[in-house]
Amino acid sequence: MTRRHRLGLALLALLLLGGLSPALAVQPDEVLKDPALEHRAREISAGLRCLVCQNQSIDDSDAPLARDLRVLVRERLLAGDSDRQTQDYVVGRYGEFVLLRPVFALHTLLLWLTPAVVLLLGGFGIWRLSRRREEVAAPLSETEEAQVRTLLRRD
Repeated sequence: MTRRHRLGLALLALLLLGGLSPALAVQPDEVLKDPALEHRAREISAGLRCLVCQNQSIDDSDAPLARDLRVLVRERLLAGDSDRQTQDYVVGRYGEFVLLRPVFALHTLLLWLTPAVVLLLGGFGIWRLSRRREEVAAPLSETEEAQVRTLLRRD
């Protein structure tokens, strides 16, 4: 293996490993001194959506609002709130959209059931299509065969 190939493989490995490791945006000044509280803060933050990025947790986002939310979570934990109370406080302030995983309730039932309904309808459609293909056409009568032979001779 040439030096060029080894270098290429090394770069590929770095890219792959870098893509697998989480890119946390938590700044050193945000980290709590108590490791247990910091772990709780990370657990809560992992379930909260960045309202700017929308597809990232606040732990993964560099947006200023995500930083504010991370600080808010840590402040609530330092004030003695439980994990549930901290999450409820953030949801009360920013709405359920801030949750990366929506709650299962009557008002979110359509959100949770739509994938199952789509799969069922797709399965039903495939089943109907497969049933149609099983139908075999009736054989041609002698008159029809004669007409086909006549048409084929013309060409």
